[in-house]
Amino acid sequence: MSKKIQILLIVLFISPLSFNTHALNFSDHEIIVLVNDKIITSYDILQRMKMNAILSRNDITIENNEQIRNLSVNELIQEKLKNEKISEFDVLVSNEEYLRQENQFYKNSVYEQEDLINIFELNDIKYNEFKNFLINQISWQKLISRMYYRMTSASDIEIAEIVVNNPSITENEARNIIIDRQLELKSSKMIRDMLDEATIEYK
Repeated sequence: MSKKIQILLIVLFISPLSFNTHALNFSDHEIIVLVNDKIITSYDILQRMKMNAILSRNDITIENNEQIRNLSVNELIQEKLKNEKISEFDVLVSNEEYLRQENQFYKNSVYEQEDLINIFELNDIKYNEFKNFLINQISWQKLISRMYYRMTSASDIEIAEIVVNNPSITENEARNIIIDRQLELKSSKMIRDMLDEATIEYK
């Protein structure tokens, strides 16, 4: 394990304990939000806050914990709504798809898998939380592609513009960038619509 990872591990191990003492005034499994009758507890929020802090390599402090908490709550609300749609359309993720996504994550991350598992353990985070996080991402991407991919397109002018500005990118890569942008817009709109239609109750 590298020196950088060791230092991060110590910082993140101490900070959640400090945060937990100064910022949380509710029990570990108190219901905080109801999303269409699906619950989000204080435990869910704390787990997500710590996981996000570790993945983004940011410390949780007294000064920023409210902002991080709000971001984590919003993320969990969106996940609940996404999971409803994922279940409605019966989107499944194979083990091969999961492993491919997990491998891609570590390819782009400063962490080795063993390092991340150890940091999670020291911060009382179950690796399964991270696994479910990745599975949700894969499932949502599959759903959006299933619903909207046939509606996307990339013109020769759009492709040429990207290639001119990024000579190392191939035309096929440029086409994929354009398609991904269009799918992301569809995803954002769908999430906004679900939030508008949802019954969300803060306890």
